[in-house]
Amino acid sequence: MTKIIVHGYRGRMGQTICALAAADPECEVVAGVDRNIGPAGQFPAFNDISHCDAQADVIIDFSNAAAVPGVLSYAAEKKTAAVIATTGLEIETERRLTQISKTVPIFRSANMSLGINLIASLLNKISPILYNENFDIEIIERHHNIKADAPSGTAYLLANAINNSLDDKLEYVTDRSGVRGARGRKQLGVCAVRGGTIVGEHEVLFAGLDETIKIIHGAYSKDVFAVGALSAAKFLAKQSAGFYDMRDLIKNLL
Repeated sequence: MTKIIVHGYRGRMGQTICALAAADPECEVVAGVDRNIGPAGQFPAFNDISHCDAQADVIIDFSNAAAVPGVLSYAAEKKTAAVIATTGLEIETERRLTQISKTVPIFRSANMSLGINLIASLLNKISPILYNENFDIEIIERHHNIKADAPSGTAYLLANAINNSLDDKLEYVTDRSGVRGARGRKQLGVCAVRGGTIVGEHEVLFAGLDETIKIIHGAYSKDVFAVGALSAAKFLAKQSAGFYDMRDLIKNLL
């Protein structure tokens, strides 16, 4: 049984994780943390993780970037593994993640979807082939109208998978307004669309001479990400100190 603290339990993702964990015989939510504390059902709730006294194996964080440093301090102090799924982290927070992973297991992914991460692995393999055949590469991401960050963390996850396979030679372009002239060969365009209740859609476009290739992933409910987060938590609870991501989880599943 993996005992979990859900940080951000009152958010949409937090509520979904709690609901799915309740139906999973291998998981138990032992505490919830949220600055807007409210009814928590079967587990105790806290408005600050520093006040949490529950014994847990793993923290799952789906909160906001400003709250993550507190989660990391708690994880380091309590020697509790942490799954960090919040996006838009500051550079210093990213550094802190790496530092803490030397003493506790840390799992980091901008997207907890198995499908997205399999696509990232695929992009790492095919991007050099297509780029060397003069295909231009663009990413279009679409999300609901209340998403705070743009482009999405997932768009950057995909962009990084592409760019890493090309020795980081590409330049990310997120705004072409007011720019006149041909597209640069080393550009990787990343376009963000916001509207309605779109959970998450990501399209990678390879545009060549007289042909295009599109790789598209659509998420139609939050369950996709919650399932991935719970899988990551169960995986992480069995690991020693270190920095893990979805590639490690996928290897474990194969």
